[in-house]
Amino acid sequence: MSFGRAASGVPREGFARVAAGADCPCGSGEWFDGCCGAVLAGRPARTAERLMRSRYTAFVVGDARYLAASWHPGTRPDDVTLDPALRWTGLEIVQTQAGGPEDARGTVEFRATWRHGAEQGELHERSRFVRQSGSWWYVDGQVTAI
Repeated sequence: MSFGRAASGVPREGFARVAAGADCPCGSGEWFDGCCGAVLAGRPARTAERLMRSRYTAFVVGDARYLAASWHPGTRPDDVTLDPALRWTGLEIVQTQAGGPEDARGTVEFRATWRHGAEQGELHERSRFVRQSGSWWYVDGQVTAI
C-alpha cells in the first residue's frame, strides 16, 4: 500500500473532522486552518513537503477530491476512493530532497501510521513530486516498508 494505492470519491462520512483551531493532523505543530486546511481549501502548496503534508491530511479527513486534484494527471488513477474504516494516526517526515519554492522536482520520505479495526501498521514511502505551471503535484511513491 502507498498513499497512491491507499486511495482506491466516497463522501466524507466516517472520516475524522478537524476544527479550524485544532492541531493540524500532519504534525507540523500549526493549527489546521493555517496549515493543511488552507491548502485543502485552495491555497497552493509552496513546497513538495507542504503538498505531502496536505495529502496526508486529506487521507485523514477523507478528501478524495483534493487527492485527485493534487495528483499529477500523468499518473493519477481514474478513481480515487477512500476507506472510512482506515484511520491515519500519525505522520513523520524522514527526509526531503529539493522540493522548495524554486525547485522543479522534489522527494519526500515519510512514515505514516494507520489503524484498520484491530490491525495497525506503518507505511514508509518515498514520494516524488514535480512543480509545473507554478503548482506542486504528487507523481508517485516507492514503498520501502508497510
